[in-house]
Parts: sequence; structure tokens; C-alpha cells
Amino acid sequence: MLAAISDGPCALDNYLDGEDCLGTLDVLRRLGVRIESGAAGCHLVHGLGGRFVAPNSDLECGNSGTTMRLMSGLLAAQPFRARLTGDASLSRRPMRRIMTPLGEMGARFYTEGAGDCPPLVIEGASDLCGIEYRLPMASAQVKSAVLLAGLFARGMTAVTEPAPTRDHTERMLEYFGVPVNKDGLRISVEGGHLPVARDFTVPGDISSAAFWIAAAAARPGSHLAVHDVGLNPTRTGFLAVLKRMGARLREETGGANSAEPRGRIEIQGEVLSGTSIGGEEIPNVIDELPILAVVGALAQGVTTIRDAAELRVKESDRLAVVAHHLQAMGADVTEHPDGMVIRGGLPLRGARLDSHGDHRIAMAFAIAGLFADGETILENAGCVETSYPEFVRQLERLSYG
Repeated sequence: MLAAISDGPCALDNYLDGEDCLGTLDVLRRLGVRIESGAAGCHLVHGLGGRFVAPNSDLECGNSGTTMRLMSGLLAAQPFRARLTGDASLSRRPMRRIMTPLGEMGARFYTEGAGDCPPLVIEGASDLCGIEYRLPMASAQVKSAVLLAGLFARGMTAVTEPAPTRDHTERMLEYFGVPVNKDGLRISVEGGHLPVARDFTVPGDISSAAFWIAAAAARPGSHLAVHDVGLNPTRTGFLAVLKRMGARLREETGGANSAEPRGRIEIQGEVLSGTSIGGEEIPNVIDELPILAVVGALAQGVTTIRDAAELRVKESDRLAVVAHHLQAMGADVTEHPDGMVIRGGLPLRGARLDSHGDHRIAMAFAIAGLFADGETILENAGCVETSYPEFVRQLERLSYG
């Protein structure tokens, strides 16, 4: 997205060719951005300097809430109407959280679905004004949408978070030459600064690596090394939780000439113990909570997850689905409105489970199936193509060597 609004061509390497990311490329192409795709994971994006072309059809965001919410920030400043649609799962996810601040900046929004859910229609405004916005919830997507709109607004646009969230947008804005001011939990940008074209190599996604890291950490005697993975401090809370549970992890950071820290993680399997996960660390581990719940079921003692009600409005109600599936596999789990309590250490048994079209549910319970007695069958598991097309191949490699 930043390459698309830059002032020239940007070569992106190691770009994830999952459905979400490929869908984002398609949305940008519909907005007039020329993108040349070469070898797998290599794309040359020709930036339009901040001005898109009015689309002649809907902008299909598939399963990606990130695409819909962040593109809304860019589209808020475009002088045309755009209609963003998504699949059945995305069409159940609320958009009021971005409509409110972007509306205060001068854009007009309305949804066609019940409960402020997509399709989302945006009538952009070329005269946005900067705002001082305090996030009612910790959300990197909402923060990013407001900051991206702020690039086109008059004056300063500032977002204050209730707790730190992932900071990829701020890091990448700075990498592309946009000044970003950070004062504690307040992040601000001045309107009129657009990205300068630069090439970038994308680090491996730690949220995808988390499934293999968790599997190795929970299997005593195992050993696994993960290379060239992103080690952004706002994304490594998952590793901190595993260490609290007794996991033996070692991180080696490299790639200092990039906006995003990256490096190597080495894991030695151990018997793990339960822990408590909650409070300000939740935004940092929000995507990894399903697999952490599985680890909690495999660990000895009690694991408590709280302050995670945000999981109820992801691709599925992840709290309900994770609790149900763990119970179906024989785990002792009590669901709560904002989390769950898992009394770990009971043997897991194979079960037939529905992924509910949620890629992280499918992958988390594929890992659970590695530890279960008997066969685990995952229905509707094609959703892993959303974020990790190579997952099944890597699972087979992990399972059979």
C-alpha cells in the first residue's frame, strides 16, 4: 500500500503470495496501480504519488480485515466513491471502529450489512483535516487507517493508543521517508508527506512461524531452527509467553539495514507449565492466542487467557471455537466472556473439527492433531491459503521428516 502511494517504482521481495496479500494487489490494480509480478514473491509496484483512479467495480477484500481497514484510510482522501466487499467471514466484522475517526476527518462512510458490517461504501474527500484521536480499543488496524488518512490531511493527525500495538505502519512510513513523531502512546504524522519510492524485502511472518515454534516447544526432546523471521518487538510477545511457560528459545537478530528487525529463532522442546496471559500483552499476541491455547492444553497446570474479547470479532469467534475444539479433543477448558481457563496435561484425542473458515483455527488445530491420539480431521481447512499457502507442505515435512 505504501509503495502504491509512493513517488515511483518499488521492488518488493519475499512478498507472501497468500490470498490476503494477492487480494491486496488486485485491489490496488483496480485503483490504477501498475504492478509487475515476477518470480514467486517478487513484485514491482509503480507508485501513483498518492492519487488513485476511480474503480469501475467493487474492491474485493476477500477474508482480509487488514486490507479493508487500511485501504479505507487511503480511500478516505480520494475524490471518488468506492465500495469494499469481502467474503462471508469479513462481512461479519464491524467497521464502525474505522468509520468514526475517518468520518471525523471529513470522509463519508456507510455500511450495507447489519451491525456496521460490510459491504463498506466510502465517499472520499480531497480536503481531509487532521484530528487528535484516542483509540477506544488497542487496534493496530484502526491506528494505521487513521495515520494513512493523515498523510493526505491538513495539519497534524495524531493517534493515542490505550496500550502498545504492532508498529509495522510507523516503521514502514519512516522507512519510506515519512516523518513520524512518537511520544509514548501517541503517534502523529503531518499531512503532505508521501512515501519516497524504496525497495524492500519482507521478513518471514512470525505469526506463521508461531505454529512450528509452538509444536517444537511443546514436544520434549525436539529441536527446530526458524530462519529469516521477523523479530519486531511488538510481535514477539508470543515468544515471551512461551519462555514464561518454560520453553527454551534463543533469538539471534540480524538484518540491521531494514525497518523491520529479523533473524533466527532456535527452539529446544521441554515439558511446559501453564501461565496467565492478559492485560497489555494481549495486542502483541492477539493472532497467536489460538495456538497458545493449544500449548496451554499440552502444558502442565493451568493457563488463563483474559482481556481477549477482541477474538470474538475475528474471522470466527475464536474464543468460542478454540474452547469448543479443545473440549472436543478431551481438554479441560472453561470459556469466559473475555477468555478461557485451560487445565492442561490431559491427553488429547483426535476429533472431527470445523475450522469455520478461519485460517488460524485450522492451523492451530492441525498442530493439536500432531499431539492427539488417533486421527484429527479438519473440515473447511482450505482457508489456510489466506495467509500460509505452504502450510500443508511444511506440516508434512515436520510430521515425517
